[in-house]
Amino acid sequence: MHLTKISQTILLAGVLSALPAIAELDDMSLSQLEQHLAEIDAELEQLASFTVRGGTGSLGYRSNTHTEPDTAESIRIELDEAVAVDAVVLVPVLNRDAATGLQSNGFPIAFRILAGTANTSQVVASFSADDHLLPRIAPLVVPFAPVKASWVAIEATSLSSTFSPTPGNMLQLSEIMVFSGMENVALPLQKPIGTAPPPITTTNAAEKRFLTDGFTPFLMNPAQGSSSKSRVIRVKNAPASRLTLTIDLKTSQPVHQINLHTADITLNVPMSQFSCWGVPRHIRIIGANRPDFADATFLCEYNQQSIYDNGPIIMRRFPETQCRYIRLEILDPLAVVQLFEKAPRIAFSEIEVLSKNQNIARGALVTPSSHFRFNKNENAMGRITDGLNFYGSILPTREWMEQLARRHDLEADRPLVVAKLARHYDRQKTNLNRMIWLSALLAAGIFITILIDRLLRMRHVTRIRERFAADLHDELGADLHTIGLLSDLASEATNKPEKLNRLLQQIRTASEETGAAVRYCSNMQEAGHLYAELPVELRRLAERILVNEEHHQFTIEGAELLKGLKPSTRSDLFLFYKECLINVCKHSGATQLSTQLIATQKETRLTVTDNGCGLTNSSSNNPRSLKRRARLMGARIHTETPPSGGTSISLRLRR
Repeated sequence: MHLTKISQTILLAGVLSALPAIAELDDMSLSQLEQHLAEIDAELEQLASFTVRGGTGSLGYRSNTHTEPDTAESIRIELDEAVAVDAVVLVPVLNRDAATGLQSNGFPIAFRILAGTANTSQVVASFSADDHLLPRIAPLVVPFAPVKASWVAIEATSLSSTFSPTPGNMLQLSEIMVFSGMENVALPLQKPIGTAPPPITTTNAAEKRFLTDGFTPFLMNPAQGSSSKSRVIRVKNAPASRLTLTIDLKTSQPVHQINLHTADITLNVPMSQFSCWGVPRHIRIIGANRPDFADATFLCEYNQQSIYDNGPIIMRRFPETQCRYIRLEILDPLAVVQLFEKAPRIAFSEIEVLSKNQNIARGALVTPSSHFRFNKNENAMGRITDGLNFYGSILPTREWMEQLARRHDLEADRPLVVAKLARHYDRQKTNLNRMIWLSALLAAGIFITILIDRLLRMRHVTRIRERFAADLHDELGADLHTIGLLSDLASEATNKPEKLNRLLQQIRTASEETGAAVRYCSNMQEAGHLYAELPVELRRLAERILVNEEHHQFTIEGAELLKGLKPSTRSDLFLFYKECLINVCKHSGATQLSTQLIATQKETRLTVTDNGCGLTNSSSNNPRSLKRRARLMGARIHTETPPSGGTSISLRLRR
């Protein structure tokens, strides 16, 4: 026997537990989780839905109630013969709880499934509390490798608590199905039990015989196929003979099961009919290969013994028989009269005839006996074998159970995936907010950096302008003053040719040096190379400027260390000294001047002392040009009046 394509897919995917474990979800990326959720939703759209039936019907089996959950209970199902079984389906009993809705009642927590023959026994599956089978409303489908078995047993070691009918712990199941391929071999083979309908009795609603009657708490609600309403047939007059429905299978084929899908009464809310509305209490089903049924063979019958002998699908299994024609004989047509109706009605949603577990009655011609009547606009009997019910395409029983089990697993897994995605999205949102704040801070930082850079550039430009102005003042001012002094002396020495020539030569030298200073004053890095030999340049500068003063002392210490100064620093020292000499010549009236330049590893100190008129004391009286030059150098300037009079200006520059 072969499984259908969808059934194979479900088995391969695994129907026993939720798909990926939480640890596997933790390993998934955001895109993988989104894809997984999309796959779950896409698969859910292809699966049958949980639609529970109403009205009366069998509840399955209920054990005794126990105070302790760890109480052993077992159920053993004897099969008609030893066959290779490969799956067991446990259908829970459902109760509606006011707080949580539908819940299973009495489904075992820990149990094992055994299968075997008179001489063998094998555990084919085992479950514990760690498998988290509860909560569930779906069937539990347990596939396993084929095992030769004439019996199947369920041995429960841990029971769940129940809330109906009395609190306690019990084993309770609505249906047990045992599959050999696609055939439910737990359905008992039918045998004739007489023709007279027995009276309705008040049989207990939860007996062992209801465990394998084929009735489940669900209506078949597939995801595929269009809707087809139930076929209702009215009886003209109560006939003395039997009412019949004859199905022509076109060819003689081996048949082994017939499924009668009862009428859909879910259109009425609340329901105005019993769940077995339109189903006769007693139906005999026979088969034949001749149209006159001269070679009729009994197949099975449906005989309602109590109000619990009904369900959405009446399944009857019988020994395989070669037939072309199948006839349903309604033995008690008067029994189908329901509320608000004057005449009997027979209603079915679909009639299936199985051959090798395939419905061969789909599209077959159904011929009713003459006692039935139809409306003019009704489509004869076509809807009764169209393969559809009120919800869609009718599924094989095993595939239906597997789809419900698969839906349970997917719906249990989906919230985990959604929660994991929500955490990912929350992290993304948090990271996005952080990125927004970081971007804002970065933008603010960039703005502040640009502002600071602009301020630094402006400051740098200001310093360049200040240095340029200072250099022009100190260089050109001093040189021009020197040229002026030399010119005055030259005009006085017109009668002294030698002195005049010497003075004119000095004027020319001063002019050339002034030109060179102008060329390099905008780039003091180059200008510093003009004063590589600083002591020599300072001495030469003093000789050129101090024409009328006596330079009686010139002291240099640490000349080698002076060579290690930056070119700009040497240039600043040169210009500071130059400005000092100019100020002495212009304002002090001094006749003598001494210079002391001392360079050590820690600092460089330049001191210029004259015997002029002096200052009024305090460093606040330092000439502005000298203070500006000291500031450009980053040096400190100190002015004092020696005891002998005059002025002493000292510049201290830390290395």
